[in-house]
Amino acid sequence: MEIALDATYSLGKNLSGVGVYSREILFGLANTHPSDRFSFYYRTHRLLRSFADSLPRNARRRVLSGSPKGDIFHALNQRVDTRAPRTVTTFHDLFVMTGGYSSREFRQRFAEQAKTAAKNSDLIIAVSSFTASQVETLLGVNRDRIRVIPHGVRPPVELRPQREDIVLCVGAIQKRKNIGRLIRAFDLMPSGWRLVLAGAPDGYGAQEELKALEKSHRTQDIQIKGYVSARELEDLYRRARIVAFPSLDEGFGMPVLEAMVHGAAVVASRRSAIPEVAGDAAILVDPTDVAELAEALKQVAVNTADRDELVARGRARAAMFTWESAVEQTWAVYRELCR
Repeated sequence: MEIALDATYSLGKNLSGVGVYSREILFGLANTHPSDRFSFYYRTHRLLRSFADSLPRNARRRVLSGSPKGDIFHALNQRVDTRAPRTVTTFHDLFVMTGGYSSREFRQRFAEQAKTAAKNSDLIIAVSSFTASQVETLLGVNRDRIRVIPHGVRPPVELRPQREDIVLCVGAIQKRKNIGRLIRAFDLMPSGWRLVLAGAPDGYGAQEELKALEKSHRTQDIQIKGYVSARELEDLYRRARIVAFPSLDEGFGMPVLEAMVHGAAVVASRRSAIPEVAGDAAILVDPTDVAELAEALKQVAVNTADRDELVARGRARAAMFTWESAVEQTWAVYRELCR
């Protein structure tokens, strides 16, 4: 087969979850199917940057303009401007359509783009059952056109934990990530612990969220790292005893799996797709209840046995999510569509 894929979102030093997904699918498919041909399509503004990547021998670069050529076109981030003869689209989340997490203008533009992508797709891949249900209800897509394929996670090459009394939160400082309530909950933790925030410091609503920092009596124990490199993030996961992920809305929630595979205990929200990813390997809380979040953090901080149990469950849970499986299931969707 000849497969065309939108590789636009696979570029950059600080990859989002969509970026990680794009690279794993692009290179995973090409490497596991060497006798098939792949065209990596880039939107014009990203094409030059793509030459920093060395592509697999059976892959070539293309400019994404008009209808891509090939047996199948796979849009890796819910955007299909022009329909191809056979089109698959991956939907990661639709929180922009359901919550006040962006400007009105962006929400309108996003909604139109999502509706167009759904209309132009023969089959849709959703990264969680939660996202699948949103695609069905918000975009009017019949459930028989949706396939659920979860993300994977890669274990660290070398796990040498140097645990410290750190609560790590990975994600942009923004309203949706619920950073303000996390800071207020951290204020109630035992002394000696630190809170480290790793992610863009200027997300939607960041200033409002950071008002909690101004009011905190533990500002000296709270560190805002901003963007961090993959190596720095690896180091933070290796050092943190607890990873907190109290997000209000997620289509999947990659930091949950990344924390588990690195051996950190997880306290997370029981909203959206997060329970589906975490299973019984995290303490799940109401993310709008500061007292409940604080109690969960204190429990994990103080009770070593509980923390060790969460770590063991987390490693077992993370082992169930592999990129090899995601690639294999994606190829099966292509085969199904060609039949």
